[in-house]
Amino acid sequence: MQTTRRRRSAPRWIDPFTPEHIRRLVAEFGSPLLIVDCARVRAQYRNLARALPGVDLHYALKPLPHAAVIETIRDEGGWFDLATTGEVQLVSRLGIDPARCIHTHPIKRDADIRNAVHAGVRVFVADNIDELEKFIPWRGDAELLLRVSFRAPGAVCDLSRKFGCDPEALPTLARRARGLGLVVRGLSFHVGSQAPNALKHLEAIETCLRLLGQARRERLGPFDTLDIGGGFPIGYGERAPEIGRFCAPLRAALAKLPRRVRVIAEPGRYIAGPAAIGVASVMGRAEREGHWWYYLDDGLYGSYSGQLYDHARYPVEALRDGEERLPSVLAGPTCDSIDVIAENLMLPRLKVGDLIVGRSMGAYTWASASEFNFFPRATVVAVNRRPGDAGGV
Repeated sequence: MQTTRRRRSAPRWIDPFTPEHIRRLVAEFGSPLLIVDCARVRAQYRNLARALPGVDLHYALKPLPHAAVIETIRDEGGWFDLATTGEVQLVSRLGIDPARCIHTHPIKRDADIRNAVHAGVRVFVADNIDELEKFIPWRGDAELLLRVSFRAPGAVCDLSRKFGCDPEALPTLARRARGLGLVVRGLSFHVGSQAPNALKHLEAIETCLRLLGQARRERLGPFDTLDIGGGFPIGYGERAPEIGRFCAPLRAALAKLPRRVRVIAEPGRYIAGPAAIGVASVMGRAEREGHWWYYLDDGLYGSYSGQLYDHARYPVEALRDGEERLPSVLAGPTCDSIDVIAENLMLPRLKVGDLIVGRSMGAYTWASASEFNFFPRATVVAVNRRPGDAGGV
């Protein structure tokens, strides 16, 4: 996977989220940039590990599939959640032990299964009978987690709308898997992205505890694993629940599981989101209907794509202070009129070349960006790749 437009050495001992170092990095690498601070990746991983002791944290590559993030999680002793052949190939190129990976996409092409198995991945997710039958040729090489649906309309993205079987259908699915000679290791669920509280997690854990017991009594398989998914929230300008408090009821619920049950989770946004900022430059301006319009070299088709696909609103600021604030609009570079990042902002009067910074832009930004209109994706600069060392790009 191409992760940057160019490769250079980044400064050592850098705090990349301060104006001084933002300007320094733009001077060296150009604009637009996505600056990934691996020190913050480590901090987020450790915070969640403390909040969920005994839970194996599988970083979900989807929000930010960048080598620096993957290597940082690897060095922390973390695990990985893969969902596509491309993600399998990426971790393979980076030398990640496939035993530390699971493949969680509930709907896969035959080639996706074959490629993952050949790479050494053993644990997969399925949620329906048709999907079970795809594993018949791989009965000796693959084990399954059966995904259960728990609808969560309060989540920003209700992932159980698209994936998972009804809890009442789980025993039938497990019996079918046994009939096909497939090994079912356990259950999985995902309550949705940006869960507002832990209530849906608690409902899911309680139900899965009952289903695990029923499956074990029927001798339907080992059923010794529970994947509690992700959904751990972060703040986009507003304060999110502190992760220790958010996870406190989860810890109590998980303590009721039999000791033999391995618990895993799939954090993505929580680890990657706060660990990066987006930096764009003003490439033009115009005064229209009493507002200053500033046209940036990044926008909704680029790093701000998460505003469309992920329902996120990133806190933005100008790196120019001490001047009168004027009604302003930030627009992206393309010719499409939908490409507007934010309106009704109060900003100082900006000039061509001034910088705009978006905070908490590590998740579902660069990963989902396009090169529409031939505007290139942001260059990714990863710093602090080793503790105490900025490392490089």
